[in-house]
Amino acid sequence: MTIKYIDQLDLKNKRVMIRVDYNVPYDKEMKITDDTRIKATLPTINYCLKNECKIILISHLGRPKGQIKPNLSLKPVAEALSSLLNMPVKFVDTPLGDETVNISNELKNGEIALFENIRFYPGEEKNDKSLGELLAKHADIYINDAFAAAHRGHASNFAITEFVETSAAGFLLKSEIEYSQKTIQSAESPFGAIIGGAKVSSKIDVLINIISKVDFLIIGGGMAFTFLKSQGNSIGNSLLEDDLLDTAREITRKAKENNVDILLPVDIVGAEEFDNDSPRGVYPIEEIPDNIIGLDIGPESIKLFSARIREAKTIIWNGPMGAFEMSNFATGTNEIAKTLADSDCLSIVGGGDSVTAINKAGVTDRISYISTGGGAFLELLEGKILPGIAALDRD
Repeated sequence: MTIKYIDQLDLKNKRVMIRVDYNVPYDKEMKITDDTRIKATLPTINYCLKNECKIILISHLGRPKGQIKPNLSLKPVAEALSSLLNMPVKFVDTPLGDETVNISNELKNGEIALFENIRFYPGEEKNDKSLGELLAKHADIYINDAFAAAHRGHASNFAITEFVETSAAGFLLKSEIEYSQKTIQSAESPFGAIIGGAKVSSKIDVLINIISKVDFLIIGGGMAFTFLKSQGNSIGNSLLEDDLLDTAREITRKAKENNVDILLPVDIVGAEEFDNDSPRGVYPIEEIPDNIIGLDIGPESIKLFSARIREAKTIIWNGPMGAFEMSNFATGTNEIAKTLADSDCLSIVGGGDSVTAINKAGVTDRISYISTGGGAFLELLEGKILPGIAALDRD
């Protein structure tokens, strides 16, 4: 694909619309609990400020499904961004139309406006051309810097590109593209992937795509039990996708054909209930009682996985090793995060839970690259071309 980047454009005196991803977590008091995605857009915004243009920011938050929901307002994001930039950010909750076009036109160079949640409009997720055209009335130049939404073809990242003269990628999107290409196409060996999370079903395409590219594959989290069961192990009352046992066997077979080692847990931390306060114990895989739910990898699994990570030159990580949101079952995920941070490999972490995990482990600054995308990160690993990126290649 031939994609322009923001630093190839003349921005001065232009209205520059930037599609960002400010889909950040809030607490009950509407306070942002993780501003990683906001901070990730600062290089692009600061570049625009330096180049004396007018900045209009568009984002979504949550899944309002085309309805106005006050608890999914972007107003707290405007306040957070204002604090990070140490300058005012105009929050525009006026519905898109002539009045908002006037607001965009009246912005001065160096001023920023953040529009209300674009998913309040039913046409956004339908990739409605009329909404794309309406958005384009605010822009002389369109910049996509929302990697985490790039796997969706929506009005604010796809339809709009049909109606603006110039579209390009911001610095965040550029770095995501470059790191994915660097990793998948030219990773230094030994190259390993750590894939976790609850279900195999959400990671099948990733596993199939990377099995021919990596030297080893570590599988943890709830999805590991489907693989363990497929090999004849008793998994107690742990999470199981019974209809994917044959798929797990096929992935294992393809791994052997490609001389790829699959590392599964050899012990687990389990409890009778999915509850942080449920009494827990450590069980070897071959001795899991029928009433026990596996909720974390055990100490021997941590040693096994960590030893392999230390040997690697490149590691991709997506998905936690267990129910890390509960402190009593977070040890495995935390220890893998620390091992990855302490290693000398090129480490790339993607997916909301994985990023949260490394933040909780306090090792964010020692990871080579942190992707802001969850589904988008996975689809890049699957080898797919993302609609939000493809839309920038219209010449």
